[in-house]
Amino acid sequence: MELNLETITPEERQELERNVLTTSLDQIKAWARSSSLWPLTFGLACCAIEMMGSGGAHYDLDRFGVIFRTSPRQSDVMIVAGTVTKKMAPLLRRLYEQMPEPKWVIAMGSCATAGGPYIKSYAVVKGVDQIVPVDIYIPGCPPNPAALIYGINKLQEKIRYEAKTGKRVTNS
Repeated sequence: MELNLETITPEERQELERNVLTTSLDQIKAWARSSSLWPLTFGLACCAIEMMGSGGAHYDLDRFGVIFRTSPRQSDVMIVAGTVTKKMAPLLRRLYEQMPEPKWVIAMGSCATAGGPYIKSYAVVKGVDQIVPVDIYIPGCPPNPAALIYGINKLQEKIRYEAKTGKRVTNS
């Protein structure tokens, strides 16, 4: 049955606008992607304890569709939590390259974002963005689980915005 929009009454048109949702396939995919993030846990220091706490019963990241994975091939988000040393940098890069597209990175804590208190050390990378592209920065030493949840919500908004505009947004 074909619907001719020219022959419907104003009441029927109003009823259609209230009850029928129209969108694009890209926006549906973005909604699905943003509502089911599978982060690769890359906990390196004290921030990792806060990341683990956010997955527990009190903060419950599962309610946002966030399910931690241990394999890069099953992950679409990498949460780098803690101090990245120069010896660890090539491994971080390799894990990032093993993740399927589309993929995002969250830098959690002052060590991951800028080197933290170890900024003068020769062995510490001065920010994960020197190794992999970072989408969301979460400051703090260490940031609490609420800050991680806020960062994940910002990433979800970013994914939906990118699908709507068709542009990849860099560095939030």
